[in-house]
Amino acid sequence: MMRGVRNARNTNPRMERIDPGTIKRLLSYLKPYRARLTVVVLCILVSSLVGVASSLFLKTLINDYITPMLESSSPDFSGLLSAVIRMGCVYLCGVLAALFYNRVMATIAQNTLRTIRDQMFEGMQRLPISYFDSNTHGDIMSHYTNDTDTLRQMISQSLPQVFSSTVTIVSILLAMLAQSLPLTGLVLVYVMLMMTVARVIAGRSGRAFVRQQQSLGELNGYIEEMINGQRVIKVFNHESQSEAGFRERNETWRQNAAQANAFANMLMPIMAAMGYFLYVTVAVAGGIMAIAGTGNIYLFGKNVLDLGTIAAFLTLTRNFTNPVSQVSNQINSIIMALAGAKRVFALMDEKPETDEGYVTLVNAKEDENGNLTETEEHTGLWAWKHPHREGGITYRKLEGHVVMDHVDFAYVEGKTVLHDITLYAEPGQKVAFVGATGAGKTTITNLLTRFYDIADGKIRYDSININKIKKADLRRSLGMVLQDVNLFTGTVMENIRYGKLDATDEECIAAAKLSGADGFIRMLPQGYDTMLTGDGSGLSQGQRQLISIARAAVADPPVMILDEATSSIDTRTEAIVQKGMDRLMKGRTVFVIAHRLSTVMISDVIMVLENGRIIERGNHEKLIADRGKYYQLYTGAFELE
Repeated sequence: MMRGVRNARNTNPRMERIDPGTIKRLLSYLKPYRARLTVVVLCILVSSLVGVASSLFLKTLINDYITPMLESSSPDFSGLLSAVIRMGCVYLCGVLAALFYNRVMATIAQNTLRTIRDQMFEGMQRLPISYFDSNTHGDIMSHYTNDTDTLRQMISQSLPQVFSSTVTIVSILLAMLAQSLPLTGLVLVYVMLMMTVARVIAGRSGRAFVRQQQSLGELNGYIEEMINGQRVIKVFNHESQSEAGFRERNETWRQNAAQANAFANMLMPIMAAMGYFLYVTVAVAGGIMAIAGTGNIYLFGKNVLDLGTIAAFLTLTRNFTNPVSQVSNQINSIIMALAGAKRVFALMDEKPETDEGYVTLVNAKEDENGNLTETEEHTGLWAWKHPHREGGITYRKLEGHVVMDHVDFAYVEGKTVLHDITLYAEPGQKVAFVGATGAGKTTITNLLTRFYDIADGKIRYDSININKIKKADLRRSLGMVLQDVNLFTGTVMENIRYGKLDATDEECIAAAKLSGADGFIRMLPQGYDTMLTGDGSGLSQGQRQLISIARAAVADPPVMILDEATSSIDTRTEAIVQKGMDRLMKGRTVFVIAHRLSTVMISDVIMVLENGRIIERGNHEKLIADRGKYYQLYTGAFELE
């Protein structure tokens, strides 16, 4: 469902056009570094002017030093040596300036990328769950790696190079005008031809680079899926099909990358070849003018071309075409970076999860008259803090009374997956959902946590519409233990404390004992200080789930949602866990999703779902007596699958 949406977006032809505002937005990240950029500009000016000075120095060297010495019977090399030393010092200043601005730009680039990645990650934390359901994780990762790397190259290399080349072009053009207007006109006409060729090639290259970045993101997403699914792939002997899928995506990326780089790689040689041809053309034209004694018009008057002027102009011509070629070549890097920036900004601009709630969850204490007051300390008593428009605040005790009133829901418009769901969960009740996969059990919990919002109907929590409750506070009141366990890199203690960051070691250990995890944790090499990596790859699935249950226990939530919490645990371990779960669920409203009927038999209320509808409800004895769907499941098999 979601993958199709993603692929459709990737093939949108609008993605192949660069947004003119992208570079403006990107450059806005450089504003904090204005002072350093000013120094960089000065260094670039020095470096560029040194190149022009070296070309003009060639004329002085030939006319004022070399030619007189050739005509002298006893040449004096002291003047020539002094001039060369002075020019060497000028060159040294240019080299030092270039080294300095390149180092500064590398620092600015990394600082800028750090800011962009921080903002991208911060924005990603505010995205709804639906975004991650509709985009491959590998493609999202590609924003942080491949796309940001293209920005690094543009900021640290391409932009300084383009600016340096532009300054060099302007400086050399003025120097050429000061030497010969006819030869300068010849160079400008030829350069216009070079720019036309470069524009055509760069335009095709840019479109190909955009497609390259998109296909690279898709390839990364596929690789991430295959890595996560290696067990399934091997169990079902799906290696050849996985390889075929990879080859298809890899071939698409190869074609796009080959096309993009073919245009990019041909640009520099074409520019170089045209530059050599211009060099020869200027040499021939200048030689003819000098031999014929044709008058040479320059910016400040008229003269006759001499050997020094021709040599200097040829050097200027070479130095003029080189930056033109460099600008043309850097255009490819800039276009690729803008393609990456467009993807990065698209992630930043994704619509964040909205929250219009104003009711919050606070710790409370109750006096002898039953009045609630807010407190900073953890008392075990929770209350909803309800501010009123007319002023004043009302506190209502969190009891765990949940009502779904005629709720409809669809992940995709027009395809309803929940139909007219109505249920009541009294405080302290254990409510179980049973039904085949796809019946809508997990979807109900997604609505309770507001990972998705309902299309029609009402959901009330202690008589408060959950749309009025801030999402963070709503979710803080709901402890969840999911079928798919996620453990993070860190110690076992840190993973348990994830449920409550200010929990003490004693509280974490008590939660582990409650879930039944304490026994195996103490047998680990460093006990609670054992480092977990790779999503707890060194633990069994059951052990990982026990840590997950302990993590929920330390949070001490008023309401619990157990989504297939014991499906990965063997029967013997389940019996151990069940005792801890019973203690964990005592006094709490609990929603249980389980395939094993032995888990739901002891529930106060059992909801049987089929095709997004509640078809039966009641406790175990009532549903058995009704001899309906639940009776068939119970008497036919003890598993719902």
